[in-house]
Amino acid sequence: MIVAVVLSAGESSRMGRPKALLPVDGVRFIEKIVLTLRATKVDDILVDLGHNAEEMRQKVSDLPATIVINPHYKQGQLSSLIAAIHHIESAAVGPDVDGILVHLVDHPFIESKLVDLMLDKFYETRKSIVVPTFGGRRGHPVIFSRNLFPEILAAPLDQGAKAVVYAHRGDTLEIPTEYQGVTIDIDTPEEYRRNVKTAP
Repeated sequence: MIVAVVLSAGESSRMGRPKALLPVDGVRFIEKIVLTLRATKVDDILVDLGHNAEEMRQKVSDLPATIVINPHYKQGQLSSLIAAIHHIESAAVGPDVDGILVHLVDHPFIESKLVDLMLDKFYETRKSIVVPTFGGRRGHPVIFSRNLFPEILAAPLDQGAKAVVYAHRGDTLEIPTEYQGVTIDIDTPEEYRRNVKTAP
């Protein structure tokens, strides 16, 4: 089974308000991501929260996902991924998890068909990492096999999961796509206005 992990623990300091709650296509970023993932072959969805966790939990409690709180979110994105893996490993289904599909809340444009293709290719090729590309650039989401969990848990916090990705270049499958959304990262009000048609 594959568990989707949506990382949404940061302070959104450059945006000035929670990116998870920004509107896009008539819904919130986090809502668009979770509902798209729910329409794919992923078996479960975790949403990782950190900054203002309890307030955020209340605002996203309507979503079909399990909330994981990362009290160490100020240590960076990797700390949230670690919190998600610990949650998975402590759950009853932990031994049945083959990998995680990691997505970032500031990448609201996600396509269900691409996610399903990534899952299919993950099982077909048995690669440790599966990542989509657009125009030669890698994007999100990214699948990590469970055999990389120990390395992720031991990776330097200041380097994040990139250290693990770099260490497994030869065991990574890139999937080219015409879907530009995989590389659209929205961190600032300017990027929001540029990429979201309904943005003020």
